[in-house]
Amino acid sequence: MEKDFDVVALGEAMVEFNQTGAEDGRTYLQGFGGDTSNAVIAASRQGARCAYITRLGDDDFGRLCLNLWRTERVDARGVAIDADAPTGVYFVRHDESGHSFSYLRVGSAASRMRTEDLPTSLLQNTKLLHVSGISQAISASARHAVIRAVEIARAAGAAIAYDPNLRLKLWSKAEASVTIEATIPLCDHFLPSLDDLQSISGLTEPRDVVAWCHGQGAKVVVLKLGRGGVLVSASGRCVDIGAHDVDAIDATGAGDCFDGSYLGCIAAGADPVSAARWANAAAALATTGYGAVDPLPRPAQIRRLLEGR
Repeated sequence: MEKDFDVVALGEAMVEFNQTGAEDGRTYLQGFGGDTSNAVIAASRQGARCAYITRLGDDDFGRLCLNLWRTERVDARGVAIDADAPTGVYFVRHDESGHSFSYLRVGSAASRMRTEDLPTSLLQNTKLLHVSGISQAISASARHAVIRAVEIARAAGAAIAYDPNLRLKLWSKAEASVTIEATIPLCDHFLPSLDDLQSISGLTEPRDVVAWCHGQGAKVVVLKLGRGGVLVSASGRCVDIGAHDVDAIDATGAGDCFDGSYLGCIAAGADPVSAARWANAAAALATTGYGAVDPLPRPAQIRRLLEGR
């Protein structure tokens, strides 16, 4: 049966304040974040039909998020408004060692997601469902909601994409490991970053990590290596995809851009290697501007980078 949506994502959207290059170090650019929200916007910019599931506070920040999705053509019928909890906020600072994050998200509206509030009809009406470890880490009720959403979508024939996106500020390594390892077998496209899985698996070499993923039950593994590119393992084939040389200034949300761009390609019928090549270029371009959403590239930009290479 034809589905109305190509990609539906579930998680926590946040309002972002990103430190710019101003000399005083006190200037922040207001933007948007939340890993799965970033990803679904990236997919929409690739032409995918997208929707998002979350909870927002009944506040100005929540209304900013709703307006963002409206502008980005992301269906928000799965977004609930919570009058008793705020929309999450985070700050990004930059220094010689990279970027660091500070969060105001404890007790956020999104952390109050529950299985009984899930929009079942929406989850049954998508080709792909995208979830993340952050969505699982923000609360026990959200963790249960993620797994129930996966069950509903899978039963309706959707493929599942999962990025563990490990954040040890949100939960313990032991708790994260148990949850992530239990979720891996449920997904069709596993989209981890190397450093996350080095922490969980205890392995260091990318191909060893990929083998560990398959041993946990992963079907397609797309291992993001940062400046090392991407390693794709699917159908018994393992392919290295090199990184692009760009003038990077802010890597915030680059992995989310990769996820969404990859899923947009998969929904359009691409194979995992081709989708990863496209997403790899998209993620590189996403580092050339400040913030997680504003620099997300359009297809023409990605095409120019790939053709130039």
